[in-house]
Amino acid sequence: KRLLVITDESVQVQPFEENGYLVRIDFNPTVPHCSLASLIGLCLRGKIQKNVVERIKLDIVIAEGKHSTEEEINKKINDKERVAAALENPNLEMFDSCIRDEE
Repeated sequence: KRLLVITDESVQVQPFEENGYLVRIDFNPTVPHCSLASLIGLCLRGKIQKNVVERIKLDIVIAEGKHSTEEEINKKINDKERVAAALENPNLEMFDSCIRDEE
């Protein structure tokens, strides 16, 4: 069974400013109280930032109505300072394994 955390329909890309794109991803946590929803959002952000060379403005949010604390998590995973701190945290081994490129 597939979890369908992200589908083709949950990703929107549109031109943004000069030579850039606005990318919005609405993801579905596995359950409405998923304790890893923040980590999923951070992993998505990290993987995209690591692999997309185009200039983008990235918004990653939980699909409306799909998590009990979606508003709080959306703020957390789209706040530049919080994201930078999380990405630099050496204790997030799970995060590193999420964004590591397959060899």
